[in-house]
Amino acid sequence: MNGTVYLIGSGPGGLGMMTVRAREVLDAADVVLYDQLPGAEVLASLPKTAECVDVGKYGSSHTLEQDEIEALMVAYAKKGLRVVRLKGGDSFLFGRGGEEMETMRAHDIPVEVVPGVTSAIAVPECVGIPVTHRKWASQVTILTGHEDPTKGESALNWHWLAQTTGTIVILMGVKNLPKIAEALVAGGMTPKEAGRDHRTRPAARPAGDVCTSR
Repeated sequence: MNGTVYLIGSGPGGLGMMTVRAREVLDAADVVLYDQLPGAEVLASLPKTAECVDVGKYGSSHTLEQDEIEALMVAYAKKGLRVVRLKGGDSFLFGRGGEEMETMRAHDIPVEVVPGVTSAIAVPECVGIPVTHRKWASQVTILTGHEDPTKGESALNWHWLAQTTGTIVILMGVKNLPKIAEALVAGGMTPKEAGRDHRTRPAARPAGDVCTSR
């Protein structure tokens, strides 16, 4: 009988930001496939009784490619083991959790998704930025700043994004920040709104997350 795969989002960092369900599933795991995104505190708490495998992607240096990670998940589950795929934030928000779930289902492997607190909301919140506000922001748009490089063209409508009201949260956008700012300005944002003028960027803005509210 196949084991169960658990896709766990560990939250935006630290043990205190994990859900109770994430903790109990992690502690009962036979195998944990992890990357660096959960953070040092969470990784230091991985169960000693589990086999822990680093499958992280460190910039351009990948321990394993995505298809290899999924093959490893299938192989462990086929042995009847409880397999945890541990990710930072929420695994369904730019975490490739959807792809991994599809692969497990294709192999008739039971999957449980354990939601995590996403940094898209938690990180701005921790520095005093509400992503929605009754007076100023009635919507929030979350997008990736690092699309699949194999795409023929971007799936993002930068002109629409530049014109829309509300808050825009861009994840994984640091490397491409100049290009993102240029696209938003070309679509109608001011340099200040797009974060193009470094003098207007909030000093407390967390690395890895770009949040702009109009």
